[in-house]
Amino acid sequence: MQHAVGAPLPPHQPGQSQAAGWSPGTPHPAAGSHHPGPPHPPAGPGPAPAAPRAPGFSGAGVPPGTHLPQPHVPQPHQPPHLPQAPHQGGSSVPVPPPDGTGHVRLPPGGPVAVPSPPPSAGAPDPASTTLAVLLIGPAGAGKTSVARYWAEHRRVPTAHISLDDVREWVRSGFADPQSGWNDHSEAQYRLARRTCGFSARNFLANGISCILDDAVFPDRPVVGLGGWKRHVGPGLLPVVLLPGLEVVLERNAERSGNRRLTDEEVARIHGRMAGWYGSGLPIIDNSQLDVAATARVLDEVLARSIASPPPW
Repeated sequence: MQHAVGAPLPPHQPGQSQAAGWSPGTPHPAAGSHHPGPPHPPAGPGPAPAAPRAPGFSGAGVPPGTHLPQPHVPQPHQPPHLPQAPHQGGSSVPVPPPDGTGHVRLPPGGPVAVPSPPPSAGAPDPASTTLAVLLIGPAGAGKTSVARYWAEHRRVPTAHISLDDVREWVRSGFADPQSGWNDHSEAQYRLARRTCGFSARNFLANGISCILDDAVFPDRPVVGLGGWKRHVGPGLLPVVLLPGLEVVLERNAERSGNRRLTDEEVARIHGRMAGWYGSGLPIIDNSQLDVAATARVLDEVLARSIASPPPW
């Protein structure tokens, strides 16, 4: 009969041998044989057992009061003593010994503050500064490609947090805005933005820069920039990526799946994005720029934003 690991052993039956009762010098009973074990001691307290004697020594004839050497009896293994850490309420909890692995303390994420320009008179170097960047633009502007390239080619650790990728973490019950914008799809967008904000704050608190990309509309400041400022902090640096309409339509046509929009929708979004002109935010027209050139221009724009943060 087999028993699950951790389950209680069945009660001992007559005729069955128990491994716990074997002595080291007793051979293992053969299959089918029966060796009766020693009788069970009577229940209740009894006299303390006598100390063990050396082999071949009976102790007879020893005068009273004679000290006899005792054989070494191995003691059971004791766990190492753990230092005690103070705990609320006056009690203490054991602290595991440091072993260099398995437990890395992370600073808690908090609102990202406005980056301070370097004390030197020279222009700041955004390539070696821990930053939080929000790349804004319509569908087909190249936000994801530029953000990924920019994050991969920096001299400091940098993370790319894509709003669309986070939004598509929802596999069952995904609300596709192309099937109709409703409360369900808007709630998933807001939830994805908040999740991206939490991630950015945690990355920044641990010394890792972040670049986020989102199609933020200038005519919805409370949901757009206002929401990102609440989720990330006032130190977030927004930059608008706005190529011409023809370029946006061409890039959108190369897309597939739910990220490809109709030409009418692309034109409508691009027209709303034009409202960023005159807003004070830096705008990059990457109609004639490839991804690498756009990333270089982005560094130049960020250097100016660090020296003089845009009002938003």
